[in-house]
Amino acid sequence: MEALENAFNISLQNRKILHKFLKDTPRDLLLRIPNGYRNNIWWNMAHVVVTQQLLIYKLGGQPMRVDSAIVEKFQKGTVPDGTATEAEINEITDLLLATVEWAQQDYAKGIFTAYQEYTTSANVTLKKVEDAILFNVFHEGIHLGTILSLQKALKLAEA
Repeated sequence: MEALENAFNISLQNRKILHKFLKDTPRDLLLRIPNGYRNNIWWNMAHVVVTQQLLIYKLGGQPMRVDSAIVEKFQKGTVPDGTATEAEINEITDLLLATVEWAQQDYAKGIFTAYQEYTTSANVTLKKVEDAILFNVFHEGIHLGTILSLQKALKLAEA
């Protein structure tokens, strides 16, 4: 299962980048939606946490390790409401790294014994938790790219 260990490592490295962005980006820029975009940096950060939980835990038949209110606010199909409390920002900041570590530990414990097949919006069918772990790396890479694009658009808007 070396490939999965590598997938968890890639996810953790990606989340460290996101964590730094979240800590270093002023709140008003986290929440701003640049012209031509549908979401903001903040939504993308919270969305990757939520999606990982849905793909691995919920579809893996296990209780998610994040609050259902966060899931409802940031799951696929939602849009940012332009707000974020200090408590929400702190919670997502803490969850960025913890959720990857928990998933890695829980996978090693063998708790994911069943999986509800799911076809993603990228037309990739996930049939087992290992598929979800690998797909999640791809999904988070898309959102890191979106965050980088949002940052660039925000800097251009300020210039």
